[in-house]
Amino acid sequence: MATKTELFLQLAQPNENGVSRWVNTTEFVGEYAELKFGNGASWARKESTLAKRYIVEFDKSITSGNGIDRVRLNGFNDGDFSQNISPEIKRVIRAQRCVVLGTSNPEVDHKNGMKNEARVMRNEDQRLSDFQPLSKAANDAKRQYCKECRRSGIRYDAKKLGYPMSYYAGGAEHHGEENACVGCYWYDPLEFKKHLTKKN
Repeated sequence: MATKTELFLQLAQPNENGVSRWVNTTEFVGEYAELKFGNGASWARKESTLAKRYIVEFDKSITSGNGIDRVRLNGFNDGDFSQNISPEIKRVIRAQRCVVLGTSNPEVDHKNGMKNEARVMRNEDQRLSDFQPLSKAANDAKRQYCKECRRSGIRYDAKKLGYPMSYYAGGAEHHGEENACVGCYWYDPLEFKKHLTKKN
């Protein structure tokens, strides 16, 4: 059964930059009836799963009163997603070393910089392989590259780091698919380096 976040994403259809059309609350009928707002923004409030992943905007100007008339997504929220990571996974990852710099005390990084996989955003469905240890410096760099990748639709080219190949799978362009990150250096630096060995 789909969650309310999944239902809204299905209805709103955000693009690869996390931007959707304005969705009128009158559309919350039929299979989307569960989305009807009760007290306040309910499933779309600032502490919700949706608002942790996207910038959620509301419009109350169409009808009288203080009710929400329309909702849209206006890009990805680059805030702290660590609260969406299982405590056990955090414990295991933080005991490892940064996969880029080899330093200790790393941050827990979502490999998928799009953060568009509903399964990975649910603690109970997460796998250890969805995450990796990155130092703050490496994670900050990845965050900037991922932001540019989402904005431009062009994946980070590892040749900028001096590697002989750009990606170990896929090409430069993406359309925001759930697996769009796979093959990028930043998605999994260790896996990327394994493919360098295979090429030689």
